Amino acid sequence: MAQKPSIPKGTRDFSPLEMARRDYIFTTITEQFRRFGYHRIETPAMENLSTLMGKYGEEGDKLLFKILNSGDFMRSVQEEDLQTRNLPRLTSEMCEKGLRYDLTVPFARYVVQHRAELQMPFKRFQIQPVWRADRPQKGRYREFYQCDADVVGSTSLLNEVELLQLIDAVFSQLGIRVAIKVNNRKILAGIAEVLGCPEKIIDITVAIDKIDKIGLEAVEGELSSKCLSAEQIEKLRPVLNLEGDNASKLAGMQELLNCSEEGKKGVEELRFVASAFDSLGHKAVLDLDFSLARGLNYYTGTIIEVKALDVEIGSITGGGRYDNLTGVFGMPGLSGVGISFGADRIYDVLNALNLYPEGLSGASRVMFVNFGEREAMRAMQIAKNLRENGISVTVYPDTAKMKKQMALANAEHIPFVAIIGSDELEAGTVTLKNMTSGEQQTVSPDKLPEILK
Repeated sequence: MAQKPSIPKGTRDFSPLEMARRDYIFTTITEQFRRFGYHRIETPAMENLSTLMGKYGEEGDKLLFKILNSGDFMRSVQEEDLQTRNLPRLTSEMCEKGLRYDLTVPFARYVVQHRAELQMPFKRFQIQPVWRADRPQKGRYREFYQCDADVVGSTSLLNEVELLQLIDAVFSQLGIRVAIKVNNRKILAGIAEVLGCPEKIIDITVAIDKIDKIGLEAVEGELSSKCLSAEQIEKLRPVLNLEGDNASKLAGMQELLNCSEEGKKGVEELRFVASAFDSLGHKAVLDLDFSLARGLNYYTGTIIEVKALDVEIGSITGGGRYDNLTGVFGMPGLSGVGISFGADRIYDVLNALNLYPEGLSGASRVMFVNFGEREAMRAMQIAKNLRENGISVTVYPDTAKMKKQMALANAEHIPFVAIIGSDELEAGTVTLKNMTSGEQQTVSPDKLPEILK
């Protein structure tokens, strides 16, 4: 007996109903991207490893899917590297390309490669899949979609404020209550400076970024084993435990970072962004969270993470300011800021809360029953007119039993069934059945667009 086929762990198939729901998410986000003036681009699924490696930190590099070279991928491998299992060396010898880990680094490569064609500031959005060799679990997949919006070529903090507005607009339209967590990497650099170990900024941020996942005690244990003394950890603790409203948190952090110019600059930037966003009004909760670090090394200013308030799941949107990203591709000094919506986690949140609009599941608004060749051709004529009026239509292709045809309409949640039998054919009418109420009415075909809309 043949083995039943399967798909790789961390990936998923999507049914027609699931795709209708995902399309709703993508359409909502795309609509808001366009309202805020972003232009759509696409980049290849695979990039050169030289483009990807070193951009996500040591932990991120481990999660890159590498692609074996075409043909004899072992031709450049040294026997000594095989014997010693020198994995980094073997990878470089056998793999030149990898699947993209996110959309931001490929975007930075795109900007540098196409700089002469772009007007600055350049606002782009991208909706494409990305891949990470992570351990699959609830809300975490190896293949998933990101929906990114970025602005490059401007250092203005108004870009950050606008992105917060964009986040608020998307989740307001989707009906998801969220908290937008915001911090600034300059504040984190200031904390490392105050602790007396500015060179340990990466170790510190990677560790404290895990507070929500593993708790403060486990983070302190990791910091102790990697980089900080007991005295330094004691000094860090009040920083991570600042409480009160956003204004109180900022005041407390300013006092703690009084001897760090970098830290004070981060506080002022964060104060401006929060104040401007509040002045414009918003539905989302704005939470200044100084434990927020995000593990990506390229953030240099504002960092953003969004949490759903009514579902236990990881972040559903994230992003921040990256002043130095394009510098690694030969274009220093080009600043950017962006966000990424995690479409798959948003999908899980909408499923958990059942927030989809009514009528989303049906691919067709109406299905025509097939009683024979003459009746079917008349149905095809009317269906053509309905489609030209923007109404989705299914014409049942076979002359099957009525019960079988109606079963399809029920299974696909089609709200109306149109019947053209010999009587309707002779009278030039259509009998329309509402599948929810069971009511039937006989109407002229030219009345159908108004009724079905």
